[in-house]
Amino acid sequence: MNSFVSFSLLVVMNPVGMSVSDSVLQQETKRVLPSGAGRAVVIGSGFGGLAAAIRLQARGYQTTLLETRDKPGGRAYVYEQDGFKFDAGPTIITLPFLVDELFALAGKKTSDYVRMVPCHPYYRILFHDGRSFDYTSDELHLIEEIKKFNPADVEGYRRFLGKTKKLFDRGFTDLADQPFSSIWDMVKVSPDLIRLGAHESVFKLVARHIKDPYLRQVFSFNPLLIGGNPFQSSSIFAMIHYLEREWGIHSVMGGTGALVNALVRVFQDMGGTLHCGSRVDKIVVERGRVRGVRVKETYFPADVVVSNADVANTYLKLIEPKWRGKWTDRRIKKMRYSMSLFVVYFGTNRTYPNLAHHTILLGARYRELLDDIFRRKTLAKDFSLYLHAPTRTDRTLAPPGCETFYVLSPVPNLQGDIDWSREQERYADAILASLETHCPDLRKHIITRRILTPENFLNDLDSYAGSAFSFEPVLTQSAWFRPHNVSEDVEGLYFAGAGTHPGAGVPGVLSSAKLLDRVIPAPFLRTHAHRSL
Repeated sequence: MNSFVSFSLLVVMNPVGMSVSDSVLQQETKRVLPSGAGRAVVIGSGFGGLAAAIRLQARGYQTTLLETRDKPGGRAYVYEQDGFKFDAGPTIITLPFLVDELFALAGKKTSDYVRMVPCHPYYRILFHDGRSFDYTSDELHLIEEIKKFNPADVEGYRRFLGKTKKLFDRGFTDLADQPFSSIWDMVKVSPDLIRLGAHESVFKLVARHIKDPYLRQVFSFNPLLIGGNPFQSSSIFAMIHYLEREWGIHSVMGGTGALVNALVRVFQDMGGTLHCGSRVDKIVVERGRVRGVRVKETYFPADVVVSNADVANTYLKLIEPKWRGKWTDRRIKKMRYSMSLFVVYFGTNRTYPNLAHHTILLGARYRELLDDIFRRKTLAKDFSLYLHAPTRTDRTLAPPGCETFYVLSPVPNLQGDIDWSREQERYADAILASLETHCPDLRKHIITRRILTPENFLNDLDSYAGSAFSFEPVLTQSAWFRPHNVSEDVEGLYFAGAGTHPGAGVPGVLSSAKLLDRVIPAPFLRTHAHRSL
């Protein structure tokens, strides 16, 4: 507590020492682009990039969306093989009203393009000793689940839920779509952060209200869904529990990729342009201001560039060092990066109807395993897993009589010393073998599979250090301390996605795009075709 209070006092008493102009936000919101402006380029078509592109197009920009891979989605890519459809990344959709807002900008309803359905239970949490906990929105059912472990924790849970509502009201409702471009933005919220106990970790907050060790895991694992360590991530992220309770967890019929395709369609219906297979080689900067981007020999002039690509690699690879006074190579490499993921996608020639859509399998070790992943960066012999079984909700994702799965294990990023070319088959087999407790003879029934390792995050998704969620969500890398949505180095450059405020997760990246409406100036309308140089 003392270190956080001391830091907050330092911010209030010596903001100049933070080396950021307190007028950046005011300048960005009041400035009007030069006559003839109105061209925008968005780099990357993940959820943050798609949302930014739709919002820019709705405001009158002629917007071009550039995607490196052969189809849109970013981390929400879709693999299809042998009649099975695998969502590569995000499968948990919360706060669906943020999606509804995007369709409303085009005068449409989400249901005009795609169908989302609630999941029940939200998660089934399975412990190493055979005990289980069904996490649901039904309050009476949830209380009964808590009583199975410790009846005395019911009142503590209710106090915890009340605390998460306060965290949500301030941390998300008030701040998620507010830019932290100025140190004064941080100064203004510091008293609230102190009052809400943001210096505490999520686990510490849970432990103050709940005593049972199993229930402490149930109500503290959520930061892992956005790349955070429950023992290190700020208690602000406990708000995830409240938002899930209030708005539910949803699944997209046809898979998460169906939502990606729906957003692409609405963007194109609005007049936007998408180019896949278009890896940006350079963001062109003149006199400190963005002028466009280059894809091989093709030049896309732009008055505004939004990067939904990895923030670290946007600065390191796409912007010359001479334009980067704030985000130097040294500073970027000193940041703390999130864990990575090891994922096995597999299809079976039988079904397992006992499974829930979302299952969390927690191993015997909790804190110690997280230390292996985040601090020691070593590959442990045990693991905790997330098992996704979307055919529980949507049978169209697999051939008749079959089942589509992926199983995900948090693992160290590539700053650890793990040879994945040597380890991946052994590790995958160990994970699949462990699942046979709940899926009898699983390996005998697998008829197709593929593996994703941290190397894929590095090479396919261009994520620095192979991190799955960009910068680790700790307090000292949140809000103003995170790379800003408005670039401090290059005028006209903006960021959306996991690496900027407010952070990872579908609600986070959609909110990062929403707040750009506050800081990107209104355009003068004029359409320009791209040209070759």
